[in-house]
Amino acid sequence: MSSAPPREATKPPRFAAASLIALIFLNMLGFGIVVPLLPFYAKSFDAPPWQIALIFSAFSVGTFFGEPFWGKLSDRYGRKPLLIMTIVANGLCYLALAFAPTAWAAFGIRLLGGLFSGNGSVIQGYIADVTPPERRTRAMSYQSAAWNVGLIVGPSMGGLFARPEAGPLGFQLPLFISAGLFASCALGIALFIRESRARDTSGRRQPSRWRATGEAARHPVIGKLMLVTFLVGFAFTGVESIFGLWAQARYGWGPREVGVAFAFAGAASALTQMTVAGPLAERFGQGRMLAFGMAVTMICLALQPLVPVGPATIVLMSLSAVGQSVAWPNVSAMISEAADPHRQGQVLGLNNAMSALARVIGPFCAGLSFAGLTIHAPFLQGALAVAPAIWLALAAGEIARRQRGGAAR
Repeated sequence: MSSAPPREATKPPRFAAASLIALIFLNMLGFGIVVPLLPFYAKSFDAPPWQIALIFSAFSVGTFFGEPFWGKLSDRYGRKPLLIMTIVANGLCYLALAFAPTAWAAFGIRLLGGLFSGNGSVIQGYIADVTPPERRTRAMSYQSAAWNVGLIVGPSMGGLFARPEAGPLGFQLPLFISAGLFASCALGIALFIRESRARDTSGRRQPSRWRATGEAARHPVIGKLMLVTFLVGFAFTGVESIFGLWAQARYGWGPREVGVAFAFAGAASALTQMTVAGPLAERFGQGRMLAFGMAVTMICLALQPLVPVGPATIVLMSLSAVGQSVAWPNVSAMISEAADPHRQGQVLGLNNAMSALARVIGPFCAGLSFAGLTIHAPFLQGALAVAPAIWLALAAGEIARRQRGGAAR
């Protein structure tokens, strides 16, 4: 799947990736403001629980379709225009959400919002364009850290400005702020970010999504990494979705205690990504660190039902977040190196679509096992799902290392 690299539009500035990551923080801050308010927002329409669940899942369904689509277009037309367009459209979706008249309208808006939020492949493609392979994991780590910090800071801002007692109108101010942050991010990209690749005028036809999925699945490195993405996403999002109910049943925790636990995990994740994830991958190898992170995650999930007190649960959550943070940047970095340079955005989008699919299936399966087996079942289910990902990570890393060695000769 490799060929000669595409021609750059112009030589990107030295801190191109860092500048984009800083602006993407505004993007995630706007996203983070709204996420914890959504259950209360949906409830303000007197929506039943199944409609609330639909409003949540609509976003991931939209992302599943958006990621490969925008990534493919950015390979052809350039990263910058696709970033500006998708971020502006996402901001308009949050603005529309402030005036949604019914729960079904909110569902439709969230579906569109997920579609336009599926631009992670465009962001990762830009970082891959402007970062040499040996530094790519480090740059991907910084991007993930920006996302995590936005998801830590955003919810507190959303809670500060929301007025649930006023019904749907009480959520307008956080939604306005969110839309404004998306607009600021798009404006910053328009003014300060230089295009990383020239528009493809060769007339080369890119394969359809489904043909590209088949090619990626058969690739000895990319196929394994996409499966890792699905398995770990299935495990982690499943546990995340029922954690509040589990903690309430186990310790009698309420929203405040659950929020504190997630805040500790988010802080541990961001700190790891900003400091050690990149250097560790550069020193020990991407495949090994990916496998190590998966092993840490599996052990923490398996041990969670055994701990007797809340503080130990928070420690295990934080250690699991560290494992995830050490691991995940390596996936996108390795895929960007293994993919055809002309199709990096599309292939990264296919991997992100696997993550979105996991976010739909994982919570559903976790909910079934939580209600039908035991409250601890989602943790054990998650640990079993992650176990094969360790072998897949090691195998992908070894194949990628041999391929690099062969190319060097």
